Amino acid sequence: MNLANRITLARIFLVPVIMFFLLIKLDLGSVSFSDFSITYNQIAAALIFIVAASTDGLDGYIARKNKIVTNLGKLLDPLADKLLVAAVLISLVEMDKLNALIAIVIISREFAVTGLRQVALLEGSVMAASKWGKWKTAIQITMIIALLINNFPFAFIDFPFDAIASWVAAIITVYSGIDYFVKNKHLIPVE
Repeated sequence: MNLANRITLARIFLVPVIMFFLLIKLDLGSVSFSDFSITYNQIAAALIFIVAASTDGLDGYIARKNKIVTNLGKLLDPLADKLLVAAVLISLVEMDKLNALIAIVIISREFAVTGLRQVALLEGSVMAASKWGKWKTAIQITMIIALLINNFPFAFIDFPFDAIASWVAAIITVYSGIDYFVKNKHLIPVE
């Protein structure tokens, strides 16, 4: 197994670790400043999420640079991305930090576009990530980090960055999904 695929597998293995810190009732203590408080569990989950999310571009870069792109990597990379985002979104809903509607919209779009990608593969083509897909990923990661760290540092000025980022992420996610389907409508059989 090549280095790029190992990095992708590491991202998959970090998913349950993040969920452990978010959902298991393990009190490691917290940090508090006036009205702001964050648990060490959340800090650990946020740091691990940042590491995992940062490997997304790294594995693809290594595979392309070293010409070691494999079918396994093409399968695992989007799967790892979806598992990471979906698991954290569901955990955030469970923690009452994210509106379930936003999580459903984001996860549904991921399933729909993944299905369209599978149809493209069956037709012998690969759907490259669009600029809207890249924006979607960036805003989703930003939103998740803001939610994981309790809107730090915006909580000090009472600015709801995390809530705004959540709705922006939902809107861009829907738009990017529509963009993929419009640009690839030739893949959808109309009978």
